Amino acid sequence: MKFEKTRALDCAVDATRRAGGLMRQNRSRRKIINQESQHDIKLELDVRCQKLIERTLLAAFPDSAILGEEGVAGNSASALRWVVDPIDGTVNFAYGVPHACVSIALQRQAEAEFQTILGVVYDPFCDELWTATAGAPARLNGRIIRASRRSALEESIVAIGFSKTEKSLNENLPVFNALVRRVRKIRMMGAAALSLAYVATGRFDAYIESGVSLWDIAAAGLILECAGGEF
Repeated sequence: MKFEKTRALDCAVDATRRAGGLMRQNRSRRKIINQESQHDIKLELDVRCQKLIERTLLAAFPDSAILGEEGVAGNSASALRWVVDPIDGTVNFAYGVPHACVSIALQRQAEAEFQTILGVVYDPFCDELWTATAGAPARLNGRIIRASRRSALEESIVAIGFSKTEKSLNENLPVFNALVRRVRKIRMMGAAALSLAYVATGRFDAYIESGVSLWDIAAAGLILECAGGEF
């Protein structure tokens, strides 16, 4: 398949903006819950957003694959794979907290593994769009961004996430207890992709979470690396 990085980035940006628009339209509407557990919620809108993203991506790249939080689509044998989180921060969104985003990464198969070559994260409520392609600077709304250069832990803001499993809670609670006494502030924002994007922008100094899925971090992880951070 012929691959054009600029066209792929434009397509991913278009898909994130379309899904973000759907999120804004439904911000104040009653949310339909498809699945609910103690620590998580799955909305009918998650599925609708992913289907919208799938249509947009596959219209431009019909031979590519899609791996999403709400399922898979496209050509599973393709060397190009989109990794999609249609709403990262679903619990925030369901409760009316305007801190959630759309996350899309593009990965290309290199020998036995996939490598992320493009990442887009869009916050539709702040209208903030993070983009990156491998080997180029990360950008926020077109402006080049850099990760924080703070080296003193006591001056740092560290974000932390707790996923839904008992194993994750047991792993992260000791980290939280150790850090909270040493850093300037701890933040728990509820959207992994946005927290990583904030680190890439220098707003946070680090983000820590165990038990995340690939679609939570693929796009923002590349953005962070392209902003000079460690992922």
